[in-house]
Amino acid sequence: MSRTIQAQELKSILGSKGVTVIDVRRKDDYAADGSAIPGSTWLDPAQIDNWSSSLPADKEVVLYCVRGGAVSNSVVDALQAKGLKARFIEGGITAWKEAGGSVEQK
Repeated sequence: MSRTIQAQELKSILGSKGVTVIDVRRKDDYAADGSAIPGSTWLDPAQIDNWSSSLPADKEVVLYCVRGGAVSNSVVDALQAKGLKARFIEGGITAWKEAGGSVEQK
């Protein structure tokens, strides 16, 4: 499985029962923006050890941060090491918005 997914590809599978979308922006970045990909859940990347075991092993997990950089990469590494099917959006929520993806206010 690829480590990344393009925003356009996620748009085509969003809402599928086989995909869990997780916002892993740092707490300050999440609070500063207030928007999120519909259906996503924010989980603090600094607390990954507390929540990673609750993720479904039978579903793909798609993560995003602000720009798809260090935060998403480190969380994908940790989740893949636990055997989960995880990847992140190339370019993060910024690329999602640029691709015309809808957002909701949290």
